[in-house]
Amino acid sequence: MDAFIQKFCKKYSLPVALSLQLLGNMEKFTFRKGDFLVQEGGRNSNFYIVSKGIWRGHYLNDGVDVSVWFASEGETIFSSWGYVENTPSLVSIEAMCDSELYGISKARLEALYAGSVELANLGRRLFEQQFLGLESWMITGGSPRAEERYLTLLEENPELLQYVPLKHIASYLWITPQSLSRIRAGLGRKKKE
Repeated sequence: MDAFIQKFCKKYSLPVALSLQLLGNMEKFTFRKGDFLVQEGGRNSNFYIVSKGIWRGHYLNDGVDVSVWFASEGETIFSSWGYVENTPSLVSIEAMCDSELYGISKARLEALYAGSVELANLGRRLFEQQFLGLESWMITGGSPRAEERYLTLLEENPELLQYVPLKHIASYLWITPQSLSRIRAGLGRKKKE
């Protein structure tokens, strides 16, 4: 079984057979580093599972690029506004490296939900986890120490440093790139001691 399927099942507490049933109804897409799934103001109402790579959700605030989330193998990505309301996306969703996604249209996914209580419950669990992730992001952003937020991010997604520029990580942590550099330098000194 692919590693992304194991991570997907573990993250969302899903049975493997049910996850494979969903994936069997999805189409595989390939993206290059820098490709966009959707750009801010564009429309995309599809639902995706990351099978390879890292993605970033971000928006512009007075000309400043603000990272909202990162997703890696086994995680889901979609434009919330596009999926739920079929309205323009408030974020751009960008590949941080060469990536692969499994995607399904909202209409096809809803048809699957209508035909299977198990798949409908799978969908509910997926969206519950999205809400928990959002709340965690909001709480973490209020954490008193940026260093704690950085260490938590590294613990949860160590592969980010390999593919995501530090300026995007700093933005996600609600700090400047200079502050992130100081944090990293301080942690480096602590390791040497």
